[in-house]
Amino acid sequence: MSLAYTPGLKRKEYYVLRKTRTLPMQGEVMVGVGHRVEGDQTVAMTKMPGNPRLVNVCVNLNCDPEDMPDYMLKKEGEAVVKGEIIARKKLWFMKREYTSEYDGTLELIMSGSGQIVIREPRIPVVLKAFVPGRIRSVQPNQGVVIECPATFIQGIFGIGGETNGELEIIVKSEEEIITLDHLRPEHASKILVGGSLVRVEVLRKAVEIGVRGIIVGGIEDKDLRDFLGYEIGVAVTGQENVGLTLIITEGFGKMNMARASFELLRRHSGEVAYINGATQIRAGVIRPEIIIPFKETAAGQGSEEIASLEGMTVGMAVRIIEAPYFGMLGKIVSLPVELQRMETESSARVLEVELLDGRRVTVARANVEIIEE
Repeated sequence: MSLAYTPGLKRKEYYVLRKTRTLPMQGEVMVGVGHRVEGDQTVAMTKMPGNPRLVNVCVNLNCDPEDMPDYMLKKEGEAVVKGEIIARKKLWFMKREYTSEYDGTLELIMSGSGQIVIREPRIPVVLKAFVPGRIRSVQPNQGVVIECPATFIQGIFGIGGETNGELEIIVKSEEEIITLDHLRPEHASKILVGGSLVRVEVLRKAVEIGVRGIIVGGIEDKDLRDFLGYEIGVAVTGQENVGLTLIITEGFGKMNMARASFELLRRHSGEVAYINGATQIRAGVIRPEIIIPFKETAAGQGSEEIASLEGMTVGMAVRIIEAPYFGMLGKIVSLPVELQRMETESSARVLEVELLDGRRVTVARANVEIIEE
C-alpha cells in the first residue's frame, strides 16, 4: 500500500464539527434539539432482529415432512425457551421429542420441508454521541446531528474504532520515532502522539499497557500487517479489534508528522481527544479523525469561541440575505449560544444585528453574510 499526505485533509484549530449519528434501522431518539450531550451519552437506541435459526424437526422426530406440523406443541408467533420441548411424536410406547436449542420466537413452520425457523431475541443497539456538544437537529426515529466546536485534524489512514482519552505527547519532535522506552504504565487509557514512525513491537506493548490510541506520522507496511495479522484491504477500516486505535497522519514508511499538526496537538496536550480510525480510500472517502472539543461551562458560555469558528464577532459588519430584512446592513451586537425557535418552527443558532436605522433584529446566522471592511 502506498499513501502520502493529501493536501485536502482538514487541519483546523477552530472548527464547528457537525457529527451525524444514525441508527442502522428505525428506533427511538433520546434527546431533542438544543440538548447538551456528553460523548458517552446515549442519543438513540433500537433493537435489531435476532438471528434466524433453521431446524429440521422431521429428522429429530423421524417423521414425514408433511406430518411434522401435527406434532408441533407451539404455534407460529409463540415464544420459545431454550430447553423447552416444542415438538412431540407418540407412537404406541415410543416417544420422540424435539427440545429447542434456542430462545426466541417460533417464526415459521414449513410442512413442505419439515423445518421450522426460530428467530432469536432482538438485539439492543445503543447509539452514543461519541463527541460532546449540542444537538443541532433530529431526524425522528433515526438519529441526530451534534454540533461540536473543536480543534479538528484528519489523518490519511487508520485502524480501530471510536475511542477517547487524555492527549499526551511522548516525543520531543515530529521527526522522532516512538520506541519502547517512550511507553510507561501511566499511559493506560491515554491517546499518545508520536513523531515519524511506530513499530509493531511498540503497538503491541501499548496494547498491553492499555493505551487507547496512537497518532503518528507513518508506519511501515510490514509492521501494520504483523500487528493486524493479515494484509489490509481496500474496504472500510475501523472495525478491527486490535486493542487500540491507530491514526497515521502522513503516509506509509518513515514520514515526519507535519510540523503544524504536531504543534497543534502539542498545544492541546492534557486535553481529552476523541478519535476514530475508520478509513475508506475509494469512492465515498472516509478519513480518520482527531477531535479535541472546546470546553463549555455549565452556564453555556462559549459563544465567542463558536462565533469565531463561524468567522463572526461582535461589532462585525454584516448584510442580511433573507426576508423580511433582505439587503439591510448592520453590525453584530450579540451572539447567543443557545439555539432559538424560528418562525418556520425550526431551531437555529442566531445573532442580533443593529441595523443602520437603529433597529435591533434577531436572525439566523446562516442568513447573514460578512462584509469585509
